[in-house]
Amino acid sequence: MAHDASSDAPAYGADAAGLVCGYRFAAGAGAAPIGSREAEDWLRQGDEGGGFVWLHFNLAHAASTRWLQRHAGLPEEFHAMLREGLHSTRIERAGEDWLTAVVNDVHFDFSFEPGDIATLWIAVGPRLVVTARQHQLRSVDGLRTLARAGAVLRSPVELLERLMRAQADVLVGIVRGVTQKVDDIEDALLAGRLQHRRARLGVLRRLLVRLQRLLAPEPAALFRLLQHPPGWVQPADAQELHGATEEFSVVLRDMASLQERIKLLQEEIAAAINEDINRSLFVLTVVTVLALPINILAGLFGMNVGGIPLAENPHGFWILVAVVASFTAVAAWLSFRGRRDQ
Repeated sequence: MAHDASSDAPAYGADAAGLVCGYRFAAGAGAAPIGSREAEDWLRQGDEGGGFVWLHFNLAHAASTRWLQRHAGLPEEFHAMLREGLHSTRIERAGEDWLTAVVNDVHFDFSFEPGDIATLWIAVGPRLVVTARQHQLRSVDGLRTLARAGAVLRSPVELLERLMRAQADVLVGIVRGVTQKVDDIEDALLAGRLQHRRARLGVLRRLLVRLQRLLAPEPAALFRLLQHPPGWVQPADAQELHGATEEFSVVLRDMASLQERIKLLQEEIAAAINEDINRSLFVLTVVTVLALPINILAGLFGMNVGGIPLAENPHGFWILVAVVASFTAVAAWLSFRGRRDQ
């Protein structure tokens, strides 16, 4: 909730303007809470006082988009991203003074499901950082905790870099969590307790594929940005931003390796299931073959027609039993011999 004593009662996790939280970072000083009304006054004052402001909005609040269009002075590219609902991770230059970014993160109550991923849209200028989302996100919550503790940030780009590193930390946690789940499934496989683990592996693999598709930054756009950043971006900030993107690359490589491991486990489980099916089919085939001689003879002798052999022989029953047993033994020998050859 925004820290603005003068704002209206909060709604939908935000104030009347849709602001979830806001902080002002003065030069050399820690972060100070700021509400939507104070932010309007600060944006009208121009460069007075120095520093920059971070405003975080809830797009599920109907007033947030109107407030941004009316007071924030953001580039049209940012509003276009919101309208089009772009989701692929990117950092691009918008005009001479702005950076726009799309960052994908997981819900605050993430439960390792592919649907627990949401998007954060970001606009970064010389004096203002705006972030907007529709669901609570873990990396933003970590950044809020940092700002609430009075963190000192020298520039808006450093805040963007901190946000990206926080997201990378969240992804590292996800990779570790998925790795632990895969380890448990692998142990169950080795112990012969398959149950429904194959379906769970499929869910984890789809999650990693979705994360990798949404989180991989566009290399060309990022290269252009780092080669020609806006004039107000300091070289140190550009270098830190480059380091944050390198962390993304490491996490994405770990995700690719984990996907390959899950694929191998799925193949191993599929092979074990096929082996069980083949064993069951073999048993069924053997039972059918062994029952074939007695079924044929029972059908022939049960027709109740004249001329049935051994009908008058006092030992006819045992003779037929011996014939059936012989044929059954031969059929069993042929079946199991073929099994041993395989």
